[in-house]
This record gives sequence, C-alpha cells and structure tokens, in this order.
Amino acid sequence: MSLCFFVSDLHGKEDRYRKLSKQIIQEKPDIVFIGGDLYPPFNLSGNKYENGFFEGFLIKKFTELKNNLGEDYPEVFIIMGNDDPKSEEIFFLNSEIIGVWNYINSRIIKYKDYTICGYSYIPPSPFIVKDWELYDVSRYVDPGCIHPTEGKRFVEAGLDVEFTTIKKQLQEIFGNINMEKSIFLFHSPPYKTLLDRAALDGMFFEHVPLDVHVGSIAIKEFIEEKKPFVSLHGHIHESSRITGHWSEKINTTFCFNAAFEGDKLALIKFRLNYPEKAQRLILNIIFILLIFP
Repeated sequence: MSLCFFVSDLHGKEDRYRKLSKQIIQEKPDIVFIGGDLYPPFNLSGNKYENGFFEGFLIKKFTELKNNLGEDYPEVFIIMGNDDPKSEEIFFLNSEIIGVWNYINSRIIKYKDYTICGYSYIPPSPFIVKDWELYDVSRYVDPGCIHPTEGKRFVEAGLDVEFTTIKKQLQEIFGNINMEKSIFLFHSPPYKTLLDRAALDGMFFEHVPLDVHVGSIAIKEFIEEKKPFVSLHGHIHESSRITGHWSEKINTTFCFNAAFEGDKLALIKFRLNYPEKAQRLILNIIFILLIFP
C-alpha cells in the first residue's frame, strides 16, 4: 500500500519545493519520485556553470526535511533533466552517503518487491545545452533541433555521442530486468502520446512543419515492448493543458507526466498496488480523478 508522490520540472522555484515539503510532512508518503529539471535557468560565465542552488538551497531543504521527519522520511528517488548541468551530478552522488535520496539515472535499485529505474536523457531539442541529450533511435534530428554532437556541454560526455542512442542505452541498461513490478522514472515522455504534446501548432522551420509531439520514440517503443508497471515522465509542461490529460495507459503500463505549465506545483499521488487510482494535486486545489475507471 506504499503511498508515492511524483513531481517533476520544479526548475529551481523555491516555493514549489516548499509546497512539496509541506505536503510530505502532512501526508508522510513512503516514496517521493523527482523527475528532473531541478535547477533554476542556466547562469553561464565563460564555459562554467555558476549558480550555487544545490548547496545554497536544495541539499539544505532535503536534509532539514529528513531531520524533521526522522523515521517518517520517505525514500526519495531523483534524476536530473535536460535543464540541469551535468557538472552538478557529483553532488547528487555524494549526497547519497547521508541518505537524503537515491540518485538513479541509468541505475536499477530494489525497493521491497519493486524495481526502481531512472533515465535522464531526452531526444535532440532546439536547446543549446546538450549534457542530457542523445540521438533517439537514429541520427535523425527534427527540423529546428540541434544535434547532440553540437551545442554546449558542461562536462565531457563520457560516451560516443555520435553513435549512441536512447534506444541502445535503454536496452543495454534495462533490457534484462523483470518488468512485472518495475517503476521507471524518465525525464522525457513517450512519443506521440497525450504526455508529449508541445505548443508547436502551425509552426515551421525553413518551410518544414514542426511535429507537435516531441517525446522519445525509443521510450515509447521500450514501454510498448517491455511493459513496465509504472512509467513516470516530465519535460513537456504544456502537454496537459493542450491534451487535457496528465496520464495515459500504454498496453498495461500506467504512464504519468508531472510537468506543469505555470508557477503552481503539480503533485501526482499514487499507491504502488493501485496506480489506476492516481490523483493530481495543483497547489492547494485537489483534483481527484480515477483515470482508469
């Protein structure tokens, strides 16, 4: 009956983190999933990332919450997103030592009877920073997007970006695990779903119409083929406004997108054994929706 919270794309907004903390204190969930895009907008100075958000706010907030809650502190599973500089990743790994969270990008962690997996990478985008971008299923890039081999990186990729794809990595890292009770924390949503709809209607790049669906084909194929139990996503803020949906069922997989357009906090709540009864809370207004009646 484990109660889960899922949020994504808080983008360094301290008020959103405070609302999340308040809700954790009130309801004491067993698990909190945080799906990337944790930081404020990039503050670039030369070739370095300068911000101080992690040490100045983020780790302090979660350490304080852990100290306050004691044994009631939840298991926190966290990944970074495409708006987070990979040069900061070391802080998340170091913070695992004090038990603040489990950093799970490209990792597999057991939680009771469940398998928790995380993956930060998104397909090529129009954005200049490429720390968390890879080719999706091939070297094709949508019109108006920048190749992962171009753009800017805060750290060396550590892999052959030209020949690595999201599809290949998903198979290599997660292809052999038992999917029956698996929870996947992705940053990108699956392609051509209710969860990846961008506000690109009627837009063109060099006379070529833009695809309004901007999620990952590889992630969509992975979900269709492997059938994980629950799949969590973020990245596309406006999708729920455009489609009217923040959830979708792909075969047997319950898929949720917690990214939200606006300053309010979107919080998805579900129980591990009843994801079909998931709820979404917006700020202090609770929308309860049985999404799979």
